[in-house]
Amino acid sequence: MFVERVRRHENNLKTIANAVRSLGMDAVLKAKSGHVGLPLGGADIGTFLYFAAMQHAPKNPTWVNRDRFVLSAGHGSMLQYALLHLAGYDVSIEDIKNFRQLGSKTPGHPEFGHTAGIECTTGPLGQGIANAVGMALAERMLAARVNNNGHTPIQHTTWVLMGDGCLMEGISSEACSLAGHLKLDRLIAFYDANNITIDGTINIAFTENVGLRFEAFGWRVLHADAHNFVELAKAVETAEAENKTAPKPTIVVCKGIAGKGSPKWEGKNKIHGNPMSAEDVIDAKKNLGLANTEPFFV
Repeated sequence: MFVERVRRHENNLKTIANAVRSLGMDAVLKAKSGHVGLPLGGADIGTFLYFAAMQHAPKNPTWVNRDRFVLSAGHGSMLQYALLHLAGYDVSIEDIKNFRQLGSKTPGHPEFGHTAGIECTTGPLGQGIANAVGMALAERMLAARVNNNGHTPIQHTTWVLMGDGCLMEGISSEACSLAGHLKLDRLIAFYDANNITIDGTINIAFTENVGLRFEAFGWRVLHADAHNFVELAKAVETAEAENKTAPKPTIVVCKGIAGKGSPKWEGKNKIHGNPMSAEDVIDAKKNLGLANTEPFFV
């Protein structure tokens, strides 16, 4: 079972997630610019996807039946670059060190066609989940043309990581309404519900029940702790099992902590878009149990 496999490898996944956090902090600090809250808070979801849930081929990143991953919250790009590096894509540690530098493979927002493993250029909030709906629809259309006689060469999933800001945008509602109407069951979106924006907590502008909204769209709504690999696996296993009889897209509402791991900044809005100090980075690495606090050490 998928859940049991994840449970057996939980310690390894935790180690990888903390390496993602470490690289994210180091790169943003070196660039003196960037968003470190998502690389810290979203590291567990990202690690779960890249190292447990997704079918992909880092050495063949254009494999036609690969799963697609869309970072709808594109401002947190260091999360994805760290994952690509650790998973074996053509993103070197030097590329990580050149985060947000002109001409680098690691620009401030993910860019399709520029960096191996990036499926979609994202940045404007809400756009990424809308693109993902299109990808899931494209998978269905291609499968209808190619698959036959029990052969399914096209059968991949589109995965999304989106944040509170993505769901405040109108474009996400329009696209997700269409996804529910079309019952795009090979679309699974993880909603990092950390209750934080760059301006403060989301309740200054956003208090609706997202789960009820997506139920109205025709989605399956599940819940998980954003930092619990087994709960994330149970959500995916549930979605896949239920899709056999009631196909529909899935949103996993993940309660998480922005800046998780930083004793000083976790859960605070200033972690959203500000580099941490060198001292705060070291404190966070120690808090995470990392044996080596040197920059860019994995």
